[in-house]
Amino acid sequence: MSASRILSIDALDLGFAARPWPFAEVEAERIANHWRARVAVQPRLFNGRVLLLGRHAIGADRRGVTLRGEYFETDFAPFLAWRDFGFPDLTVANAFSMAALVAADGAFLLGEMAAHTANAGATYFPAGTPDPNDIFDGKVDLAASALRELEEETGIAADAVACDPGWTVVYAPPRIACMKLMRLAEPAETVKARVEAFLAADPEAELSGVHIVRGPADVDRARAPGFIVDFFDYAFAHKSAG
Repeated sequence: MSASRILSIDALDLGFAARPWPFAEVEAERIANHWRARVAVQPRLFNGRVLLLGRHAIGADRRGVTLRGEYFETDFAPFLAWRDFGFPDLTVANAFSMAALVAADGAFLLGEMAAHTANAGATYFPAGTPDPNDIFDGKVDLAASALRELEEETGIAADAVACDPGWTVVYAPPRIACMKLMRLAEPAETVKARVEAFLAADPEAELSGVHIVRGPADVDRARAPGFIVDFFDYAFAHKSAG
């Protein structure tokens, strides 16, 4: 995988086109065996439909710097196998959005993924691989995806956050993490308590807890994915410089 680049993106222009995925067809048997092994350990995994990004490019237009590309649809099982096999097909990317939550006191809030999920124990912002619910009039709406995942995972509704314009993108194909800064009107401890009460009431909750990040020392580098570590290194370095 390539080293991360942190990009300030003004707009996303992401289409959708139905097409087969050669990796999923050629590796069908291996993927099926891998899925059976994963489900044996985590029986609540669900083989739903997800979107992966094919061709894409970043360039300037009248809106500023724009990420353009085209998604296609596949099952979660081949997506998970592709990830676990070390991303053997580099013609596609997992391009997803994240609700980068910022509390009123300036602290960030991360979720910890529950034991029954594919990323058990990992800590990152509310997020998910986009799916067909995020397609509107032939376009993939990553802002809508981030807000949907935010409410599903934390109970925080879209009208409870103020979204910053543009995106902070951690660009490291085959992973492209599109961070949408979302600001809350309450301090971090209040938000954490409310979200954890929401989680406690849901036996199927995707998160097992909430972590507050006020500075570099609060980033658990053992459990945070690389794109989260890179985001915070960038965010705190710029905060100090400012």
